[in-house]
Amino acid sequence: MGYSGMEETMSEMTHKAGRAAFGKAIDIALRSADQNWEAEVVKLLDLMQKYMKDEKLDFDYELAKRMVCDREGTLHRYIDRILTEIDPHVLRTTALNLGFEAFFHGTKTIRRMRKIHQCNVPWLILMDPTSACNLHCTGCWAAEYGNRLNLSFEEMDDLICQGKELGIYFYMFTGGEPLVRKTDVIKLCEKHNDCAFMAYTNGTLVDEAFCKEMKRVGNLYLAISLEGFEEVNDLRRGAGIYEKVMRAMELLKQNGLIFGTSICYTSRNIETVTSDEFVELIVEKGCRYALYFHYMPVGNDAALNLLPGIEQRLMVRDRVREIRNMSTGKGIFTMDFQNDGEFVGGCIAGGRNYFHINANGDAEPCVFIHYSGANIRTHSLLEILKQPLFMAYRANQPFNDNHLRPCPMLENPEILQRIVRESGARSTDLQSPEMVEHLCGKCHEYAQRWGEAADEVWKESRRGNLAKMTL
Repeated sequence: MGYSGMEETMSEMTHKAGRAAFGKAIDIALRSADQNWEAEVVKLLDLMQKYMKDEKLDFDYELAKRMVCDREGTLHRYIDRILTEIDPHVLRTTALNLGFEAFFHGTKTIRRMRKIHQCNVPWLILMDPTSACNLHCTGCWAAEYGNRLNLSFEEMDDLICQGKELGIYFYMFTGGEPLVRKTDVIKLCEKHNDCAFMAYTNGTLVDEAFCKEMKRVGNLYLAISLEGFEEVNDLRRGAGIYEKVMRAMELLKQNGLIFGTSICYTSRNIETVTSDEFVELIVEKGCRYALYFHYMPVGNDAALNLLPGIEQRLMVRDRVREIRNMSTGKGIFTMDFQNDGEFVGGCIAGGRNYFHINANGDAEPCVFIHYSGANIRTHSLLEILKQPLFMAYRANQPFNDNHLRPCPMLENPEILQRIVRESGARSTDLQSPEMVEHLCGKCHEYAQRWGEAADEVWKESRRGNLAKMTL
């Protein structure tokens, strides 16, 4: 056995030993769920700190430990509800697959692979099993692909196998409606029982039988689309859909499963979906996370009047952070994929932390950027990550020094227009191809107005951080 082979064997042994150690610690914590679980969670944090000691992470272990032990704080209540309400098998599998494999082992491996291959290697991959959907929501960009495109089980399985070799253990499904392919989704979860999976879904295909399958595999989570309360939600999604979503949440909670919401905020619903009443409703229904997405003017028929106003965007930025505050917040983890750029170094697309594969197999840098130069049917995963468009993303990231302006389309449209043209990428919209000049042209006015406001906020926050450092 050569040196590289010995190194690989040692790495695999370390991996297995690490998973076994985490598994044992998790088992002890779960057995303590109705007793003094705080001490066992602190031990898990100590184990994490030891395992990740050689990695640069922006994580305050000591603060996390104090918050875990603060019985009056939000994080303590959040963990207590999870230990009480989530099925033990689901909880253990999540801690091992999403925690150990994806966050810990995956992060180490991905960082090493980025150096070896000199390209972006993502932390997660988003793919569309199908373009088919059982609903016809107003303004849905996914519907532009039509309803006849599908990735085969074998294609998705092969991609995941390639991904794991690079350290990628987290996979998301969108569409279309991914649960149209629920049998194949469960088969993938079953075969790749060391990975974590999430499906963005309208929730209408969730039933008792599917909940039992989710509980059996233990490594599938849902993000259910919700636009607000019944009147607003059903105006876009169809009569009776809100009621079906509420019933799906009840079933998922009763079965001890992990799920949350996916919320597209627009100029029309932004106040509702950030209100106390709405947030308290989804928490009570059992949601563990709420993923907020800024409306993107994608497609030839995009409605520009749905773009949030500048004051609205500033409001949602502050409000989402207030909701997720783990000392005083609402007891739900929230992310705002446009306004949280400062916590992840700007844009995460183009394979930097994720990329998207549509139901035709086209590899797109982002779920909202429908241009590509490679397809999984003709290119390996590494070839995709080294294609000109993805390498252009890598060369230009971050797209703005102000990470409140992360996107190369919405906030820096001149950049996306340039790199699509220079890389020779083509539109992947098979129904109504959109020229990149047309897409970016819709964003220029918004980018200018938001840029002025965001620069002021960014300067103030930098000054505030500098003052803290001085003190």
